[in-house]
Amino acid sequence: MTEALPTTTREIVLTEPPVGLPTPEHFTIARTPLPAPGPGQVIVKNRYFLVFPGLRTLIGSQADGVPLPRIHTGDALFGPAVGEVTATGPDCTLRPGDQVTHLLGWREHALVTADQCTLLDDALPDPVAHLSSGSAAYGALTRLAGLRPGDTVLVTGAAGAVGTLAGPVARLLGAATVIGTTRSPDKAERLTDELGYDTALVTGPRPLDEQLAKAAPDGIDVLLDTVGGQQLAAAVRAARQGARFALIGALSGQLSPHRDGGSSPADIDTFRLINKGVSLLGYSGPDHPDVPKEWTERFGTWLRSGKITFPHVRIPGMDHAPRALQELFQGRHFGTVVVELPPT
Repeated sequence: MTEALPTTTREIVLTEPPVGLPTPEHFTIARTPLPAPGPGQVIVKNRYFLVFPGLRTLIGSQADGVPLPRIHTGDALFGPAVGEVTATGPDCTLRPGDQVTHLLGWREHALVTADQCTLLDDALPDPVAHLSSGSAAYGALTRLAGLRPGDTVLVTGAAGAVGTLAGPVARLLGAATVIGTTRSPDKAERLTDELGYDTALVTGPRPLDEQLAKAAPDGIDVLLDTVGGQQLAAAVRAARQGARFALIGALSGQLSPHRDGGSSPADIDTFRLINKGVSLLGYSGPDHPDVPKEWTERFGTWLRSGKITFPHVRIPGMDHAPRALQELFQGRHFGTVVVELPPT
């Protein structure tokens, strides 16, 4: 033990299961006991935690097969966080002052075992960048889609946490044309002006097939899909011979008020998949354990050189976290959304 520790901490708890999309009324900020760390355990004071759409699935009733536990009424939310070790128990490899990532965000302090933490080095210039979703985008493009120089790439949901990194990464990996989709004209403009997308298609007002035909008249070689649903179906119709599709998200189901976050049906043309020789694979991080380290090294180099940025929004304070989650579902933000906690 190294210093006087608080005996309680605050965490965000699910108070009732939502019907439709969760709102701040479904959560409360509760004060709970904070035990002293035991053997191999540490107390981490969280500085940032991620607001991510997968919470909709974990809160819903259809989370079967997801490699994370469901969140029931009375449970605290959780997710990726960056923090500082403030105290350690016996036989612990970490030390006070170490910066780490772990999965017990949505609280001010976390009691975790040292083996559930990843010690941070100086690979990234800003610790909050460790909460990016770039590892999944990079892994999907390199391991599943096998992106090649000259490819035409479509990224659905391009203004989200994955898409704001996927487009620039695709370009750095050699893509000739990068196209994104978004629900907002303002975000479409930011995608082209700030992130180098050649074209950003606004879903809704005009048929996506018509827009894709203009943006990629010869079709697309690679799809990085975070949405599913009708956008996946349109991408299938635009596929070139031998196109490679990497599915990384299912926002059309997760963000639908009429579903429960655990399914995202799509009516796709399987005849075209066969006729065009299209590969369609889902990306799962645990299947590619070598990707995070490779991504962090390349991400850090690209950030320091100015070849890439990390678009994100910092929401100040625990009290605003439930609202930040609702705003994420509403598409209010551009890029990654994190909650920032005060340092003291």
